[in-house]
Amino acid sequence: MNTSGVTLRLLDKADKEILKLPRTVKGAFFDFQHKFRSNPYTTGLKLQQLKGDSRLWSARVNDEYRALLLRLADDDWLIVSVKHRKDVYNRLSYGVNQVTGGIEYVDLKVVEDSVLRRLPALPVQTPARTEPSTPAQPEPPRSLFADWSDEQLSDLGVAEPLLPVIRTLATEDQLLGLVEYAPQLTGEVLLALFDGASYDDVLDQVTRPVAATEPVDPDDFEAAAQRPATVVTTTDDALKEALESGDFGRWKVFLHPTQARLVERRYNGPARVGGGPGTGKTIVALHRVRHLVRQLPPGRDKPVLLTTYNKNLAADLRARLLELGGEELLSRVEVSHVDQLALRIVREAEPGSGKQTIDDSQAVREWRGLLDELGEDGWDAEFLHDEWTQVILGQAVGTRTDYFRARRAGRGRNIGRAERAEIWQLAERFTQRLDRLGRQTWDQVAERAARLEIGREQRIQNIARQREEASGLDNIHLQDGSGGWLRHRYRHIVVDEAQDLRPAHWKMLRAMAPRGADDLFLVGDTHQRIYKNQVTLGSLGINIRGRSSKLSLSYRTTRQILRSALGVLGKTKYDDLDGSEETLAGYRSVLSGGIPAGHAFPDWTSEREGVAALIEEWDADAETAIPHEQIAICVPTNQMAAEMAYTLKLHGIDSVEIRSDGPNGSTGVHIGTMFRFKGLEYQRMVIAGVADGLVPRESVSSLRDRDPVRYRHEIQRARSLLFVAATRARDSVDVFWHGKPSPFLDDSWVASSASPS
Repeated sequence: MNTSGVTLRLLDKADKEILKLPRTVKGAFFDFQHKFRSNPYTTGLKLQQLKGDSRLWSARVNDEYRALLLRLADDDWLIVSVKHRKDVYNRLSYGVNQVTGGIEYVDLKVVEDSVLRRLPALPVQTPARTEPSTPAQPEPPRSLFADWSDEQLSDLGVAEPLLPVIRTLATEDQLLGLVEYAPQLTGEVLLALFDGASYDDVLDQVTRPVAATEPVDPDDFEAAAQRPATVVTTTDDALKEALESGDFGRWKVFLHPTQARLVERRYNGPARVGGGPGTGKTIVALHRVRHLVRQLPPGRDKPVLLTTYNKNLAADLRARLLELGGEELLSRVEVSHVDQLALRIVREAEPGSGKQTIDDSQAVREWRGLLDELGEDGWDAEFLHDEWTQVILGQAVGTRTDYFRARRAGRGRNIGRAERAEIWQLAERFTQRLDRLGRQTWDQVAERAARLEIGREQRIQNIARQREEASGLDNIHLQDGSGGWLRHRYRHIVVDEAQDLRPAHWKMLRAMAPRGADDLFLVGDTHQRIYKNQVTLGSLGINIRGRSSKLSLSYRTTRQILRSALGVLGKTKYDDLDGSEETLAGYRSVLSGGIPAGHAFPDWTSEREGVAALIEEWDADAETAIPHEQIAICVPTNQMAAEMAYTLKLHGIDSVEIRSDGPNGSTGVHIGTMFRFKGLEYQRMVIAGVADGLVPRESVSSLRDRDPVRYRHEIQRARSLLFVAATRARDSVDVFWHGKPSPFLDDSWVASSASPS
């Protein structure tokens, strides 16, 4: 425990630097910061001011390494770097960024060396045999940022000491060399400009969201250390976690200033945060929950709901919320996946019901059984199931007359009044069939829960009207059978992976919280929608217009993986949950890595052998070997997953099946279908079976002519599944196929592959 009154902080860039140090140095550094907090002037630390600098000091970590610290105030210190003692006197630059007001530190020698290492190779010139003459001097390569002045770059937040180096950049590789060691905003600005964004777009999307809200004093380092732009680690536990966990996963707990503003903002109604994979949407949701809990009056109830679309993700949210705020935070929050929540509400209202709840695939089989029994061959079971779930149940249609009037936007084929009458009759028979079998679908549960909660909300509103008419005098109104006050179940609701909720889910959630400030907070990305639940929130009573924001910086996916993954989406258009178009314009990453690789094989057997050989190759190389739990193999079907696991076993490679509730085991390569990997992440991702007829399924192609709208939806969903799989990876993606590759793979994937001899 620190009893000396000394504050010691660790700058984010120093955190990343320390992670790359040898294990023994990390241990010595952890001991160092304990000693420093106890007494910075302990003789063994050798704390001394660097010559010629008024603020920068060095202190001994061990015989070989030194910590460089900024003295912010008398007893307030900030570690900006840990260096070998021979590098302590490099050309070091630090200051307060004029835009963000945050502290930035740059080792100019390291940056320049990184850029120089990436100079393009000069062409080999053959000596000429002709008479000597003055050779023409080659034109110097044009700077990548020649179109922007120093003043413009500074106004965007680029660190001014780096401007001379930036003027020398001529290739993307050199740019990535600078970005690796530059302050984060500098990297974000330069990469956005390099990727084609205009000055105004970068100013609006990258710079302004992190700009200081008050005038910046470049000499006030103490104030700068308090601003969100100065990302620091201050506690022993946080530092220990960073040192022990390694770089992978750091982004999970990092809150960018742009994210912080979304977390802490007061919204006058429902709000939505979008963004591509790895941009930290879930992090924003978790911190939003903590922020809302901090505003609550003392109590023992749970007025905040955190929900998502499946059990596996809900369990992950609970664990991460516990990590973020401990039992104290969790005690005020209910964490539940949305179907579980709906089922609980229905069982509260119907305690004697013992119906078995079945999933969509089982429901489609029941539809086929009904059509077979009736000898009906004019309707497709999947079409009827979608019509029943998305229109009849999704819009809470209660009568045939209501169904005749129901909107069917986006449902594809037009159907007339006579056909609607047939569908309604079949839907009635289907529900009777399920009742007879003692079964219900999750859509039925959601629709029933929505009706119950809407009824509850109406009773609450009636009570409020009666109270108002009685001039504010309170009567006691008890909730049926509970003995408690009749009130909304929650004060605030936060939804993760919002794009995959059913229409009835939204109706239920809307009724669960009073309409007003900070009632609903949604995060999600429709490019990652893996189910058929396309909704327009405004039509369901959830108005997010004017309260939508987008995150565009990926903390997980490298630029190389990002480019390939975006290619999978093609030119397909995606909605924004509110009737307009959603794009990933500006989606970017400051991380760099290897180019994703394609692997072609003649058949499925040899493809599986190829996957096993690749894992063995990684294991054999000390530099590429990682725990098998950080490797995932994604395939189109459950049968293919089982066959892949069998092949790996023959090679002595253990595997773990990914089920609906998460990994079925703790050690081994993770294997599952594309649906199973939503919300997960790995260092290495293998996507196998990406062949034509499997991705997308062959049955989807048959819809092209007979139901073009449904065909477009199915193609979009298949693209999204592959996009989700590709963006689970941090370091590498390898795509395998046999026969003809999927039409979703562009020429870059095919060109990177080489068929085995």
